[in-house]
Amino acid sequence: MPAEGLRIRTRLDYLANRARRLNLGSVIERAKEVSEQFGKPVPFVVADMFWQAAFHQVGFQDYCDYDFAILTKAERKTYMTHPLSNQLSQRYDHPDYRHLFQDKVAFDRTFSDFLDREWMVVEADNADEVEALTKRLGTIITKEPVGQAGTGVHRYHAADVEDWAAFHRGFFERGELLIEEVIVQHEALAAVCPGTVNTTRITTFFDGEKTHVLAMAQKFGRGEVSDQMTFGGFYTMLDPDTGHSKGAGYDSHAHVHEVHPDSKFVIADFQLPMIDEVIAYIDQVARVVPQVQYVGWDIVVTPTGPVLVEGNWGAGVYENKPSVTGIRTGNRPRYQKAIGF
Repeated sequence: MPAEGLRIRTRLDYLANRARRLNLGSVIERAKEVSEQFGKPVPFVVADMFWQAAFHQVGFQDYCDYDFAILTKAERKTYMTHPLSNQLSQRYDHPDYRHLFQDKVAFDRTFSDFLDREWMVVEADNADEVEALTKRLGTIITKEPVGQAGTGVHRYHAADVEDWAAFHRGFFERGELLIEEVIVQHEALAAVCPGTVNTTRITTFFDGEKTHVLAMAQKFGRGEVSDQMTFGGFYTMLDPDTGHSKGAGYDSHAHVHEVHPDSKFVIADFQLPMIDEVIAYIDQVARVVPQVQYVGWDIVVTPTGPVLVEGNWGAGVYENKPSVTGIRTGNRPRYQKAIGF
């Protein structure tokens, strides 16, 4: 599909929506941070950010996160951006099937064969079952059916519960209707952060016959219930073919981690275990709902193999950060080769 094949209306709708939500003060603050880091004049950075947004589909945060201020024109063209990713999602993820990914209960039902852990839905008459499961597991994870970036995910310990009726009732009051067993991660992941289940984001495109791995990132937490940035997490890009880290970790808040702040593990030394099993596994997962072709999957490698956490039909973007890794190219060529845009 040629570049113009990414529908013009989708692009215009996206730009119009961004314009309505534009916070000029926030853009200027970002530009000041870029200026301070790279020695570029603030007016130049602001103008460049708007030019890239209007004519090259580069989000303001993309511009900052991927160090566009120091990249050449040719290097910039190798990066995936959130506006581009949004267009792929709108084109290749059928609206009638998106709810299977948005609703976490529907997701667990659809992908139950790939979860490899106990789970249940909280209902009005199953207080005894909730109590029995929580006591048996010791610790549980609860999720609100609809949430993103780690919001709506909670962790509870049976030892802390005094009133089981109130415990069950609270789930309804807070909208936490899905209970899951805590995943036991592989020792290679626990060595970096044992207190959080650290997920691997694998972005794929299923063309109807083959599953293409477009990008791979390893997220690390800080001991909280989620490894998302809202909980202090960060990520490092992985080589999609070998599973080896491409360098230090970073986030969208200008934090760089050569080593994990708590364990002191050197992030550039990380190697995702069982990489061949992971690739074979994600190929199976991507075929379950073929109508949703472009997905960002979160999986966890356990001692016995990968398990599925969730899938995001709005895949988002994880990319290289040149000032951290020294790598000045992104993953867009892999996307273009697989999808043809």
